[in-house]
Amino acid sequence: MSMNRPVATALAAALCLLTAACDDSSDDDEASDDTTQAAASKTGYPVTVENCGRSETFKKAPGRVVVMNGASVAEVSTLLALGLQDKIVANQQSSGMSEVAGRAKAIKALPTGDVKLNDAYDIPREAMIGLRPDLVLSTTSYGFDEKNGFATREQLKEAGAHSYVSPQGCDQDTSKMTIADSYTLLRDMGKVFNRRDEAEKLIAASEKHIAAVSDKVKGQKQPKVMVLFSNMTMGGNDFSSVVAKGIYNDILARSGGSNAFENASKTSFADLSNEKVAATDVDALVVIGYNDPNPAAYAEKLLKEFPQWPAAKNNKYVALSDSMYLGPSNDLAVEKIAKMLHPDAV
Repeated sequence: MSMNRPVATALAAALCLLTAACDDSSDDDEASDDTTQAAASKTGYPVTVENCGRSETFKKAPGRVVVMNGASVAEVSTLLALGLQDKIVANQQSSGMSEVAGRAKAIKALPTGDVKLNDAYDIPREAMIGLRPDLVLSTTSYGFDEKNGFATREQLKEAGAHSYVSPQGCDQDTSKMTIADSYTLLRDMGKVFNRRDEAEKLIAASEKHIAAVSDKVKGQKQPKVMVLFSNMTMGGNDFSSVVAKGIYNDILARSGGSNAFENASKTSFADLSNEKVAATDVDALVVIGYNDPNPAAYAEKLLKEFPQWPAAKNNKYVALSDSMYLGPSNDLAVEKIAKMLHPDAV
């Protein structure tokens, strides 16, 4: 097709203008990128957290946080440690007691959202959406399982909410959890809420505390410790809440002890018969209280029930609560257990 000169000239001019415009656009994009980076540097946002194969990008700090139950206090304790209690619109976590002064009272004072819980004592899908959260925290992926009546992560995203599963909770197997995962949770929440400095200070203080205790018990004989939840049933045997693996073993190791039932199960908990427990030498007890007002009484009951244990003969036990969970206070558990196991060294 032929083209007359005026049309060709006009087209050429238009192309030149288009090319120039593209060049200017490139400059504008670079300037825009610089502006975005400068804004991010100033505000801390946007930030992206990689979580269970998903990328959650936050343009600002969440202001309506829902903490699901999960039979844990990891998430709510972490938020409180970072001074974020005013961001929580509904919390279902509580252990009833804490090694940190004032924490149990602070957790009790948090709003619950006034929702009707399901059979798992947690927040069902409709109630969750009705809370209008912008961030939902769950200890494991169980809390986002549609089969259990919960809002899925996709459904929450469609409703404008971010979601987060705590470390080692993606496949609901916490048997490999360590104290390092507590630090990961702190760092992630520090990043999400622009409290990085506060998170790093908490981590550094915990690491320093644990290192000081571990140095004192280094080289000491490692007593065999039975760790279990008081007055709790998880299986069919007499002792179904005995710890086998997980963060508890890391805490024991730093305290100068070892788990007497580490090989009793491939998962986090062992379901043991009375005979199995009686036949095992237990040098000391660590009883974890979960909404049990007197876990020490449970420990004393066990020592009377199994007088053949070295633990019974030496009255060796300690009752703990949230410091044994994933969370910001594992150093307190390390110190308390070490003092019980090695009183002359710590």
